[in-house]
Amino acid sequence: MAAAIHSMIRVLDEDRSVEFYNRAFGLDVADRRDFDAFTLVYMSNAESEFELELTINKGRTEAYNLGDGYGHFAVSVSDLDGEHARISAFGFTTGKIVELNRAGDLLARFFFVIDPDGYKIEVLQRHGRYK
Repeated sequence: MAAAIHSMIRVLDEDRSVEFYNRAFGLDVADRRDFDAFTLVYMSNAESEFELELTINKGRTEAYNLGDGYGHFAVSVSDLDGEHARISAFGFTTGKIVELNRAGDLLARFFFVIDPDGYKIEVLQRHGRYK
């Protein structure tokens, strides 16, 4: 059976992205691999073994075209309202908290935040399948 270990996104500014993911989600640099043409930065925290891999292509100066294929990266939190307030206080672009209900049952509570490169991150209240 396969085990999910990381997801990769391309970013322009290593420091800016590392600071965003650290402040917003408590991710720290777990490893950094520098090569001639690019750098790989692996970020994680004690909540999960899953890592976010930031790829920084050296010499790139223009923003990446995210196109219409990218969806989002998701994290779960125990206090959605508190995290929304905390992340918003940093001045990051956050959406409103949304609730999805079906037949009177709460399926999910979440909001989105946008990282410095335009990637959407879904922040979900831990509930049901979103642990």
